[in-house]
Amino acid sequence: MHFEDFSALLSDRFSCRAFRPDPVAADVITQILTAAQKVPSWCNAQPWQVDVTTGTETDRLRAALYDHAMTGAQTPDVPWPSAYTGKHQARRKTCGLQLYESVGVARGDRAASARQMMENFHFFGAPHMALVTAPAELGAYAYLDCGGFVTGFTLAATALGVASIPQAAVTAYAPFLRDWFKLPGDRTILCGISFGYADDTHPANGFRTDRAPLDEWVRLHGPKDQT
Repeated sequence: MHFEDFSALLSDRFSCRAFRPDPVAADVITQILTAAQKVPSWCNAQPWQVDVTTGTETDRLRAALYDHAMTGAQTPDVPWPSAYTGKHQARRKTCGLQLYESVGVARGDRAASARQMMENFHFFGAPHMALVTAPAELGAYAYLDCGGFVTGFTLAATALGVASIPQAAVTAYAPFLRDWFKLPGDRTILCGISFGYADDTHPANGFRTDRAPLDEWVRLHGPKDQT
């Protein structure tokens, strides 16, 4: 693969927030998973476990999780960030404003923004959801490895014309998901990935987030012209 092709793949990937109901064929899902597992992991531990829903099981889960999220207390396995400040808060706010503007939510309309947020638990209409978990005993380094897996998954999906969105929101209700998927208590629920084919006509898919310039987050040590 040429660098230009890889860079184009990265640019094509986006967080899809509206899906068509069409299912992804089983062999395509297998291709995505097989490609994603080739990412590196510490000592090749491959700590990820993935539970994938299809068909009516996705519909059952989305209905039950949505109802639970309307009333249940948030108890994620991994604590939420303690704060977003500075440039991180600015980027987070910009992303939220882009989303709300795309779907016609006015600034300050908390009811409408809450409704849009709840679409996380409908998986944005996706026909599939993949739940990513890791052994609790491996701690933060397993989380890093699984982050690499999520990247591999989303890029492989994009290469096959499948849209996706990694979701921390669904893990707010970790005990519910643990019961639903019959997961043992020694696994940490890290994130979900909703995936399927993008609804290109939906306004929520009409914006793209930007990326910070390198000089904002890279520090070079040594002569800049050294080769």
